[in-house]
Amino acid sequence: MFKQTLAVTAINLKSIPQRPGMSAATVLSIALVVGVLLGFLAMANGFRATVQGTGADDIAVVMRAGSQAELNSNLMREDERLIAEAPGIARDADGEPIVSAELYVVTDGMRSASQTPANLPLRGVGPRAPELRDGFTITQGRMFEPGAAELLVGENVLAEYEGFALGEPIRLGSNTWTVVGVFSTGGTVFDSELWTDAPVVQSLYQRGNSFQSVRLRLASPEAIEETRAYLDAEPRLNVDVQSERAFFASQAGGTVTLIEYVGWPLAILMAIGALAGAWNTMYSSVDARVREIATLRALGFSGFSAFLGTMVESLLLALLGGIIGAVVTWLLFDGLTASTLGSSFTQIVFAFAVTPGAMIAGVILALIVGLLGGLIPAMRAARVPLLSVHGG
Repeated sequence: MFKQTLAVTAINLKSIPQRPGMSAATVLSIALVVGVLLGFLAMANGFRATVQGTGADDIAVVMRAGSQAELNSNLMREDERLIAEAPGIARDADGEPIVSAELYVVTDGMRSASQTPANLPLRGVGPRAPELRDGFTITQGRMFEPGAAELLVGENVLAEYEGFALGEPIRLGSNTWTVVGVFSTGGTVFDSELWTDAPVVQSLYQRGNSFQSVRLRLASPEAIEETRAYLDAEPRLNVDVQSERAFFASQAGGTVTLIEYVGWPLAILMAIGALAGAWNTMYSSVDARVREIATLRALGFSGFSAFLGTMVESLLLALLGGIIGAVVTWLLFDGLTASTLGSSFTQIVFAFAVTPGAMIAGVILALIVGLLGGLIPAMRAARVPLLSVHGG
């Protein structure tokens, strides 16, 4: 049976040049299906890696209870003071708690490549904000001066949006700012933000003494339970506490799910079209070899060997399409930067990530298309009557 299957498969593969157009169309259609799927998965993986890779277990984020994002939260100066008194917070050499009360507002930007507007996050921070971002470095220029309309720009903003070059004035809303520095946090969400002095944002955006979040460095990751218990028991506060890593992981979930819910159904719809192409190709393959298959049957070859030989041909074409689609997508998209809306309706810049797991998923989808596309033509090959050797 094995030798018979090999012989039939060899005949099938040698006949592919007789129908190059249909075979190539099948391979390319499957490659396109895999490419579309991997494109969406690369987007989801890259966005997830950027957002979930932001934050640390020893940094806590405190927001108004029930708030799903910083834009929905509201805290006052008195809240900050009470939060800073909580146990479990790390302190500096002078015994001062390492905390940062911050504002988060939406401002306008312009994409450099497409010249389309986008929402950018403007974060008002205090002097301790850099201590609460692991890996924070100023790569160009300097820190903003307290009380001045000066901006510190994340390196992803500088790369993707126009008007943020060091030293340039830029108008955001009704205010004119000067870019005095560029910072990096190693590719996290913060690299897509604009930073300035918190009191300046409070004044220009009429926020009074309010904040949206308080970040604090914990004495240890485990200390968050002690801090949470204290803040929950404080009757003057109504806040939620979670680690920064958990906070950003929850922020990523909805967008990643949306991307995948679009990508998989679209790829499956396209796979149905590719399936029809594979089906036609394999039927043509069987029709072109009716005499050969009937001759082999007359020589004692089983119908099952004809079935397997046709299935192998279909799977090999699908495998070739899957590999081409995966490799081309990896070459074109892996590391490509893009931006999309985050949970706070502002743009987050991230890099596409074509992972080995995604490539394997794409090839598996291609093989499923090949399996289903070759199944009925293979059954037809197995039932070719012996009389066909005489053309009857």
